[in-house]
Amino acid sequence: MALAALIVIMLLAILGTNLFSPSQWHKDFKVGLGLDLSSGTVLSMKATTLTGGTPSSADLNEAKTIILSRVNATGNTGAEVQTQGNDILNVSVPGKTTQQTQQLVSETALLNFRQTLLYLPYGGTSSTPSASATPSASPSASASASGAGSTTRATPSPSASATSTAKTSAKIVPAATSSASPTATASGQATSTASASPSASASPSASASPSASAPSSSSALGDASLVNKQTLALFNKVTCTPGDTTKWKQEAGYTNPEDYDNPNVQIVSCDSSGNKYALDVAKVQGTQIATASAELSTTSNEWEVLLNLKSDGVGPWSTLTSNQATKYYAASGDDPTTNDYWLATIAVVLDGNVVTAPVTTEAIPNGQAQITGDFTQAEATQLANVLQYGSLPLNFEILTADSVSPSLGHAQLVGGLIAAAIGLALVVIYSFLYYRGLGLVSVSSLIIAGTLALLSVILLTKYQNFALELSGIAGLIVAIGITADSFVVFFERLRDEVREGKALRPAVEAGWKRARRTILVSDTVSFIAALLLYYFSIGEVKGFAYTLGLTTIIDIVVVFLFTKPMVTILARTKFYGGGHPLSGLDPTRLGARAPWRTSVQRNQVRRRPDTAPRSTVSRSSGEA
Repeated sequence: MALAALIVIMLLAILGTNLFSPSQWHKDFKVGLGLDLSSGTVLSMKATTLTGGTPSSADLNEAKTIILSRVNATGNTGAEVQTQGNDILNVSVPGKTTQQTQQLVSETALLNFRQTLLYLPYGGTSSTPSASATPSASPSASASASGAGSTTRATPSPSASATSTAKTSAKIVPAATSSASPTATASGQATSTASASPSASASPSASASPSASAPSSSSALGDASLVNKQTLALFNKVTCTPGDTTKWKQEAGYTNPEDYDNPNVQIVSCDSSGNKYALDVAKVQGTQIATASAELSTTSNEWEVLLNLKSDGVGPWSTLTSNQATKYYAASGDDPTTNDYWLATIAVVLDGNVVTAPVTTEAIPNGQAQITGDFTQAEATQLANVLQYGSLPLNFEILTADSVSPSLGHAQLVGGLIAAAIGLALVVIYSFLYYRGLGLVSVSSLIIAGTLALLSVILLTKYQNFALELSGIAGLIVAIGITADSFVVFFERLRDEVREGKALRPAVEAGWKRARRTILVSDTVSFIAALLLYYFSIGEVKGFAYTLGLTTIIDIVVVFLFTKPMVTILARTKFYGGGHPLSGLDPTRLGARAPWRTSVQRNQVRRRPDTAPRSTVSRSSGEA
């Protein structure tokens, strides 16, 4: 059964890699290589605030999150962004030229206001009122739709640029006064943070269960007739999941910021809570915002965001809000389960992701509005920051730009493979010299473990865009020692049982019981070490920890599903069960304490007739 399970696992892995389709090998049967094994670019950039000062650690980390999100949005897993000191960011992107990388990190992400045409809550359908009444949009950028009229808060999770704190109850209404003050009151002036980390803990109330988002536009709220065919097809194709800021873009075929930042085309988007949107062309852009600030309302005693538009944005903003308020919101009756309600929402999109989505309740002709939604101070300030600064909160000067050539990566790869081959050869030689016939089992175990590791890397490359770095190869090489250690423990326990005089078959079971616990404890310690190293480390060390943890799991699979069952099968053969000198289980060589017999020999002893001479006493007839 164990061997059958192993065969099934390997067949499934092979099917997943399309190994049985030679015509697809060039596409599917390949290993993704990281920056140090292929080609790419390493940039070093100095950051300054928008006023030329030294950035705060929070600003620098926020910029790091935004840039990492952008370079990973192209599918380049293996990209890294690291901080150095107080004002330096080091960016490495495999597979991209210097010019492409500079364009990715230096372009300012656009903040666009788009009308929602279709809305599908995460895990819900339009037939479930509670699902659409409480969906959350991520809390960052400005006008976009979220379930107004509800008092629930959305769950904060990372948006395109960072994490967010949007409200589903958010509404856009005219400012209370003729001029909204650009200066925040109790919350202070909006800082230059593009979008802060999740400051509010929110819980999605009465929303649909967190299952995969339904892909069909037929269950979405809004009006599919307003969506062009290409965008509608993408809407049906894309799957949004909470916290996902990159994978859905790959599904949609968005490979560059121009694909989702183009204000002149309809787009598909997701928010940080996994809700999906089909959005119209941008009616207003972030560049048309004059000021945005967070203030504590003197009338309601609640935090709100005040928004002032520049002169060139007043007209478009007035047209947009007037159309939504009179045509859609009035017809919706403030009911979030209606199509008109969601057509009255304005999605604020930053770097392709919906940040927040308030509903438009009234026409705003003078470009002065306020966004309300039961905000906390931190949430209101964060939203104001996004509206004010749009994208990167810092300016960057590129200090150095270095290209990693394919030849250098090839040399490193060859060196790593040579090291692995030498280590494997030494283990094989040791196995045959010390364990003799049992060396066949150990070598077979190594081959199977290596095959599973290769298939795993190929599957991760194909489905998770995994990129193998030199440090990852080091983790795979260390795995040779882990697998060797497991069969050494088992073989030594088996030989101990043979030394005690047991026949091989019972010795296998007794030795396995003693070895199994040791192997599990050893592999558990290795896996925990890999897990902690991956969690706390940065840079290339993560690659080492990842492959170390992966191969530790593979070792357990091989030992339990191949090594032990194979030794059990071999124990039934004459060569191993009879203790042949080349089997590695010769009792004389092992120094068995008692005569060691095979099961055949023990049966022969039992059946042998008793021929031992009996002692007799001869008596003469005259004895008494």
